[in-house]
Amino acid sequence: MKKEQVVNCQFSVWYPIFKKHTIKSLILPLPQNVIDYLLDDGTLVVSGSDHNTQQTQTNNSDSDAEEDIQWSDDETTTTVTAPEFPEFTSKVLEAINSLGGRVFPKLNWSAPRDANWIALNSSLQCRSLSDIFLLFKSSDFITHDLTQPFLQCSDQDSPDPVINYELVLRKWSELIPGGEFRCFVKENKLIAISPRDYTQYYQHILKQEEQISQAIQDFFSQHIQYNFLDEDFVFDVYRDSQGRVWLIDLNPFGEVTDSLLFTWGELTSGEVAEQQEGPAFRYTTSEVTVQPSPCLSYRIPRDFVDLSTGEDAYKLIDFLKLKKSQQEESEEEEEQENAPQ
Repeated sequence: MKKEQVVNCQFSVWYPIFKKHTIKSLILPLPQNVIDYLLDDGTLVVSGSDHNTQQTQTNNSDSDAEEDIQWSDDETTTTVTAPEFPEFTSKVLEAINSLGGRVFPKLNWSAPRDANWIALNSSLQCRSLSDIFLLFKSSDFITHDLTQPFLQCSDQDSPDPVINYELVLRKWSELIPGGEFRCFVKENKLIAISPRDYTQYYQHILKQEEQISQAIQDFFSQHIQYNFLDEDFVFDVYRDSQGRVWLIDLNPFGEVTDSLLFTWGELTSGEVAEQQEGPAFRYTTSEVTVQPSPCLSYRIPRDFVDLSTGEDAYKLIDFLKLKKSQQEESEEEEEQENAPQ
């Protein structure tokens, strides 16, 4: 995967090419002060609301008698104010209204799919800039876009292309998870298909495997093949209840993109393409093989994930030392309790 391939998969690059075959969207340039705000870990208050957002902590001798919480040792008033972006906020609200009042937000490449747990409705549906900021500031996917978009590229010695970051607002559509599919293209040939929600069992996929595969192949050959800037890429589609296929997203052909039910080893080696004439179509075939969603790991502290997977050996060693120490202390306490008086 080259840096140029990553650049070509930016939404603003492919959207004009396939505009007729995807969901209506608007693209707004992301000002540098907004980018700085999104990357600022210290800013806890959420900006972007229709009015100024302030949180005031007051501690002085005139406080109400019922106030039992002491915030600080001095008699000062600390005001934490969310940064405001009036011009940008106005443009975003105008765009949201023009798209029906509800949107699906993303940046150049990624959507904050790992942060839907923090939203009140557990959804990526947004009605205001503050909704968008809450998701973006809670998302590792968004941080990756802003800080390390070329991390896994093979041409690391070449200079990074200049990226103009953008806020993408897509008209909100109720998409059934079982209707989304990821498609892998190598040398302009469709070689593999997998449901996006690969951890779940969908009976209709089992029953309609041939129809789904054929519909995606027809869509690819008629609208996608030879029209994109690269010959190796990954595209996501949605097949609606009428059988029509819509383009949802385009991604680089490489490890930065989730390979779902395939491995990048078999995709890049051509092993999948050699096994059959058409694209390989893999999906969960029974409820017995259902797995938890990978995005669930973003809801718990990273240390817990490292311990459970063994990715960080030092954390595991520290954890075992702690458990051993606790066990020794417990044994000493038992000995003291059982000692003759």
